[in-house]
Amino acid sequence: MTSMQHPTDTPQNISLDEFWMPFTANRQFKARPRLLESAEGMFYTDVEGRQILDGTSGLWCCNAGHGRREIAEAVSKQIGRMDFAPSFQMGHPLPFQLAERLVDIAPKGLNRVFFTNSGSESVDTALKVALAYQRARGQGTRTRLIGRELGYHGVGFGGMSVGGMVNNRKAYSVQLPGVDHLPHTLDIERNAFSRGLPKQGAELAEPLERLVALHGAENIAAVIVEPMSGSAGVILPPQGYLKRLREITAKHDILLIFDEVITGFGRVGEPFAAQRWDVTPDIMTTAKGLTNGAIPMGAVFVSEQIQDAFMEGPEPLIELFHGYTYSGHPVAAAAALATLDIYARDGLLTRARELEIYWQEALHSLKDLHHVIDIRNTGLVGAVHLASRDGAPGARGYEVFEACFWDGLMVRCSGDIIAMAPPLITEKTHVDRIIETLGNVIRRTH
Repeated sequence: MTSMQHPTDTPQNISLDEFWMPFTANRQFKARPRLLESAEGMFYTDVEGRQILDGTSGLWCCNAGHGRREIAEAVSKQIGRMDFAPSFQMGHPLPFQLAERLVDIAPKGLNRVFFTNSGSESVDTALKVALAYQRARGQGTRTRLIGRELGYHGVGFGGMSVGGMVNNRKAYSVQLPGVDHLPHTLDIERNAFSRGLPKQGAELAEPLERLVALHGAENIAAVIVEPMSGSAGVILPPQGYLKRLREITAKHDILLIFDEVITGFGRVGEPFAAQRWDVTPDIMTTAKGLTNGAIPMGAVFVSEQIQDAFMEGPEPLIELFHGYTYSGHPVAAAAALATLDIYARDGLLTRARELEIYWQEALHSLKDLHHVIDIRNTGLVGAVHLASRDGAPGARGYEVFEACFWDGLMVRCSGDIIAMAPPLITEKTHVDRIIETLGNVIRRTH
């Protein structure tokens, strides 16, 4: 089926009117809906019975591919045994077991885990922990937070405030006060078509020193960055950049938070990007791949030192007035434990390293196509950056995204950037198909 031969009808019993879709041009989508019905392995099947190769791991989350029976069975067994149990002043075994398993694969020193239900909740939790920690240790003037341009940290008011994607911020006039932003690291002029981490740009960490000089270290609580900015279009950290951020934050006793909601659980070739690039933050946020996307769940990792700062005062006193009804949900925890079993058994947390060079060379074979101005890659994630049309930024990217779908490939578009992050079970034949389909679509897109 070519991009011009697309279904325009939905199943007769489905109305599209009532569901207000998230991060979607609703009118555009409902004029030509893309409806998925089932999934198995590397493929979705839409309501017309067409197979769609998943080039995005769902939404950066189905790292082990689709239809994992072990996860389904674990969920079914747990929901039949106990559907819900509170974690406020009560407990059940699964989140304790899960936290122990997670600490085993986490960067050394991040050995305490707080459970959430999403990446957005993980970020807001991390920010609240950072602020409360500074107060708990007698540094209550440390209230400023520093994010980064083009960063994406979810849609809570905290994550939106430290985030740096313009359209996610400008419609909402109420944001956290006392927030600054570092410059982003996208530098096409110097780093176009880099293979792996770009060589130029470590100095982009230095503006943090200027912010410290401006506000005083005694007033800054934390810096939060994605090791790799995924939602903005696979924007990579220059070589040495993350280490420099770590040096500056350590020097000034400022907490460093890594948002690993996308990079966590094997995406860049190690369990976490902190390990791949040998930089350990003070706090780390995760979600998505934690349960392979099967059940909403997130986890925030902190050091024992941070948690211990709260363990003062009378023992009956609640140490952190924060949490969610579904923190450590038994069914989500069962899904996560089954997911970790799959990752361990199949070696998926380091699988991206095995395919990285093949994936890299395949992506960069598109370099000479018309409109391609940059290609970026690391681990099993990549982006093809297209030139924007005059007066219509994002139009070319959307057309490529949509045409790929009708040609049997799911990709992501962020403006004119086509982002891909196929499941970690990807084989070379899948890589070949992704590149062939995307290349063909780009060639016929004006």
